[in-house]
Amino acid sequence: MPESASTHEPPASGKQEPRVDVVIPVLNEAHVLAKSVATVRGFLNSTVTWQWRIVIVDNGSTDGTDDVGHQLSREYPDVQFVQLPQRGRGRALRHAWTQSDADIVSYTDVDLSTELEALPRLVNAIRFEGYDLGTGSRLLPASRTTRSAKREFISRSYNIFVRLVLWTSFSDAQCGFKVVSRRVVTEIVPEVKDQAWFFDTELLVLAEKCGYRIKDLPVRWIEDDDSRVKIVKTAWEDIKGVFRLRWKLWRRLLPQSARAVAVSKRIAS
Repeated sequence: MPESASTHEPPASGKQEPRVDVVIPVLNEAHVLAKSVATVRGFLNSTVTWQWRIVIVDNGSTDGTDDVGHQLSREYPDVQFVQLPQRGRGRALRHAWTQSDADIVSYTDVDLSTELEALPRLVNAIRFEGYDLGTGSRLLPASRTTRSAKREFISRSYNIFVRLVLWTSFSDAQCGFKVVSRRVVTEIVPEVKDQAWFFDTELLVLAEKCGYRIKDLPVRWIEDDDSRVKIVKTAWEDIKGVFRLRWKLWRRLLPQSARAVAVSKRIAS
């Protein structure tokens, strides 16, 4: 069973402000977790006015990440630590988001490759601009990305493949930076089947096909030299996931409740 080591509440703010959870999924990140949490806390404390909480989700670490997470949750009332026995970024996000009572949920990779300045911009897109989901993009003309030529080629090729096969309009299916409304958590996240890296792509595709508005935000992104993503294995699993979704769309197996919401939104507009 999942174990939560902290039930701290976020610091109080104005009654009209939303509550936002910032989820950080981790796997064997004991060496960097405390520094990353300190950076996120410093940014949130100095920048935003809404209520917030950092939720660390450890899924299967064996390097002492859980010890660091427990310590951080004891030290800071705005940090929660959750431990899952099974691995998978998608599994970690699904658990944290569906168990949250926040108005808006989000996530960032622990390496903080995406600029944190994008977080309030995406939160405000949901609060004030009518968007349902926000995602960082490394591939828009205004994006500023620093990474190897190999990863740049793989990323651009994969996203072209997604657009050609699934007929989508968002630019970056796999950037590790998302902000999601409560409605999307309720209606779309339970329909996402993938438990690992393809979770991001599947979430965006289902949301777009069901008529939810996606904010595609250009970001500044710097590659983490310590990244341990197995590119070939992950790419193969992503390709299989794309064709699974293509089959689902051909059979019109979209969530019934989400389709109803999308239709009502189109009528209202």
